[in-house]
Amino acid sequence: MEETGIVKDIRGDKAIVSVQKQSACDSCSAGGSCKEGDGGAELEAINQADAKIGDRVKIVFAAYTYLKGSLIFYGIPAVALVVGAVVGKEYLSRFLPGFDPDSVSGIAGILFFVLSFLVVRFFMRRFEKKRQTTPIVVEVLGSRQNLPI
Repeated sequence: MEETGIVKDIRGDKAIVSVQKQSACDSCSAGGSCKEGDGGAELEAINQADAKIGDRVKIVFAAYTYLKGSLIFYGIPAVALVVGAVVGKEYLSRFLPGFDPDSVSGIAGILFFVLSFLVVRFFMRRFEKKRQTTPIVVEVLGSRQNLPI
């Protein structure tokens, strides 16, 4: 996945880049690198291209990183919903004989679904800290000084 943006700041070997927020941002594993900014999102990327403040740059996210983030963000809650419904119907309804098994199934499914977001949050925090999941500035496309006003 590629994005273009403008370098707003340099911090050590990383560049703070302003990009337009996309719908894919919700499931992106690099979400911890991003913060809401004026008119978009600001993300922290490894400055491999030695970009300077004001440069327009191309940022690359590793494909496996994007896929892994999407799987964690969408897959775990979906599986938890199904597992919760099955556990509720097959096992919990035995312990609650006065309740409708379908209602117990639905409540357990929703409970597992909600709890899965805590698990997702834990995985995403661990995932964000890994350097290989950090976006990389791979190319300087132009300098703000060279762009027409």
